[in-house]
Amino acid sequence: MNRRLTITTLAAAVALLVTGCTSPTPQTSASPRLEDLGHVHGIVDAGDGTVLLGTHTGLYTLTEDGTVAGPVGGHDFDAMGLTRAGDIFYASGHPGPTTPPELGAPNLGVLRSTDAGQSWEPVAFTGQEDFHVLTASGAGAIYGIGSSSITVRTSPDGGATWIDGAELPAADLAVAADGTLYAATQEGVQESRDAGATFTAVPDAPLLYLLEADSGGGVVGVDTEGSLWRLVDGSWTRLGTATGTVQALGVTADGAIVLLDDRGIVWIRGTVSTTALPASAS
Repeated sequence: MNRRLTITTLAAAVALLVTGCTSPTPQTSASPRLEDLGHVHGIVDAGDGTVLLGTHTGLYTLTEDGTVAGPVGGHDFDAMGLTRAGDIFYASGHPGPTTPPELGAPNLGVLRSTDAGQSWEPVAFTGQEDFHVLTASGAGAIYGIGSSSITVRTSPDGGATWIDGAELPAADLAVAADGTLYAATQEGVQESRDAGATFTAVPDAPLLYLLEADSGGGVVGVDTEGSLWRLVDGSWTRLGTATGTVQALGVTADGAIVLLDDRGIVWIRGTVSTTALPASAS
């Protein structure tokens, strides 16, 4: 593998994820289409066969059969970061035209919702930070990298207090069930077992740019060539290949992988792929 080429590819993919917001197409149908959402930044399991999409125009729910609704709660903020810890959802990004000023401007910092996105309250870094990289553990710890630095910031208590950890230019972070924090970097996947204070390289890891915690206990990721990988018990298994660049990745509680690639938003169960929300035909 040409290391220089893959690093360049990773940088290009990260640039797409970070700057990929475009003005959405005006909605012309009762049910939003993929192109109406502008750009999808995050996919988070919302339970009951539904995922929550963090988009340029707010949050939307999507079921496996393709039913899409939103924006949830009428919120129109640009959800650059979106994650979940138990029954609590966290988001970050930029305010939209009708976002209440108390949620933060020009950056949202970290927001919290206890009702699946119907309402939000500011938690930390209000007006200061835009966390494109944001993840949380089942135990309630939050990890993020803000727009002002490459410092991994950690809150062990749901956002009440924060600790500065390692300086790491990571494209994505994910927390496994055992508390290990994984980071996708240009030097390969790295892991931290001290809540982001230090990181070490994960042996034999593919060069990933998206990571998500896996319901099986490990993590799932996408490499710079579009292949899907799963890490369980220290071993990497290739799961298949996406179509084109993967813009967003999620894993549901029942083990399905949900991603956005050139086909649209796709549910993957084992070897079966179903396009729930197709990309525009144009």
